[in-house]
Amino acid sequence: MKTYLDLVKFEHTVFALPFAYAGMLLASLQHSGTGWPGWGVLVWVTVAMAAARTAAMGANRVIDRFIDARNPRTAGREVPSGKVSPAQAWTLVIVSLIVMAFAAAQLNPLCLALLPLAVVFLIGYPYTKRFTWLCHAWLGVTDGAAAAGGWIAVTGEFAPPAWALWAVVIFWMIGLDVIYATMDREFDVQNGVRSIPARFGIARALRIAAASHALTFALLLLVGVLAGASFWYYLAALAMGGILLFEHRILNPNDLAKVNVAFFDANMWLALTMLAGVIVDVTWRTLT
Repeated sequence: MKTYLDLVKFEHTVFALPFAYAGMLLASLQHSGTGWPGWGVLVWVTVAMAAARTAAMGANRVIDRFIDARNPRTAGREVPSGKVSPAQAWTLVIVSLIVMAFAAAQLNPLCLALLPLAVVFLIGYPYTKRFTWLCHAWLGVTDGAAAAGGWIAVTGEFAPPAWALWAVVIFWMIGLDVIYATMDREFDVQNGVRSIPARFGIARALRIAAASHALTFALLLLVGVLAGASFWYYLAALAMGGILLFEHRILNPNDLAKVNVAFFDANMWLALTMLAGVIVDVTWRTLT
């Protein structure tokens, strides 16, 4: 079990899942006047999200196994190292997609209808880095669908706050993935792997990531306006802005020692702050 959890980096689920919950809670308040969507929606959103991310990471690992095997940083990963065979990884992907489809069917017809498009984005990411340095945007759109998906799971339709939430995660993930990709810049250049750091260099890549995160903060404020949020949401948004600022203050293009802190620790706290802010916001507005 530990091997499979390591394969899909299960701990990174903390990035997208809080935004799915945020979309779900905000939609519930707007749709029914209470911030609680019910246990059924909560459970099936959680199952769908976990299955989707497991499928995406499993596919990413098996599709990229030959690239990972050549990279000293990733050669020890489960598939290139032989701990998990390609057949086992693909089995995990297929089972996860079946679970995801079942969970979507328990929610509403739109969730199920969007499933084929979701699968294309979930499985397609590893291929994009072979053709374009805009691969980070593909990942952002894919992960951003989690936030919009939380909204759709409750209402069965799109709405302006759902689009804005999607955009928040798109630009947050672009900046996050660009930061992560700086660790492999030299390898990517030498092996033809496309990325913003490989295309523009580390210093310019970090500036692009910072601009993407500045836009993330502006979009967070837009979500609050569109959702009619209270003071508590904006307080959380300011805290998230502070986390993003801290993340970029500790990054140095000449010393990447703190990339993992910026990538995982800071963004984990950002996602949890978002969820906490939305919980307090919808609770406050429900009670008042």
